[in-house]
Amino acid sequence: MLAEDGRIVREESRYWWVLLVSGIAWVLIAWIVLRLNQTSITTVGVLIGVVFIFAGANEVTVAALVPGGWKVWHYVMAFIFFLGGLWGLIEPVQTFFALASVLGLILIIYGTFEIARAVASRSLNPYWWVGLITGILLLLLAFWVSGSDRVYALAQSAYLILFWVGFFALFKGIMQIVLAFGVRHAGKEAEAASAMA
Repeated sequence: MLAEDGRIVREESRYWWVLLVSGIAWVLIAWIVLRLNQTSITTVGVLIGVVFIFAGANEVTVAALVPGGWKVWHYVMAFIFFLGGLWGLIEPVQTFFALASVLGLILIIYGTFEIARAVASRSLNPYWWVGLITGILLLLLAFWVSGSDRVYALAQSAYLILFWVGFFALFKGIMQIVLAFGVRHAGKEAEAASAMA
């Protein structure tokens, strides 16, 4: 059984570079989004839709690589991201207002998910602490957004949402890069263990 598990890990770890490329793409998206100038609510809604669709595709990719029950959660997250992305493209103005009203809740859910995933993967991933820090930063951003949403006017809310989308992409990119090297590390360990056996 252990030999079979080692073979599966070695086979799946060959594609670690897909996660690395995905992570780099997320970091580039973050850089572009954080440099954008907010010109209209529609632009923000469409941008959110595109980012959510890309996030859904990314979750499907990760689901194909992870074992067990985490696969289901990644598919659920992908489904939610795809629905949100399609709604963002079809109704960009409504997407902006909906996101502005539930941004804190979304960040709390996503931050909690990242913390749980990081802690659960600490025995397999030597870089698990990066996921923990990312989850904590998302929770801090959630509490900041939730506490300040009544203070900001519409223009400031648009900038805040752009800020969130940019940092969402940045955190996602960092997590993908860390996961890529974690998968690569697990594959090398499985290869070394099979060579010793």
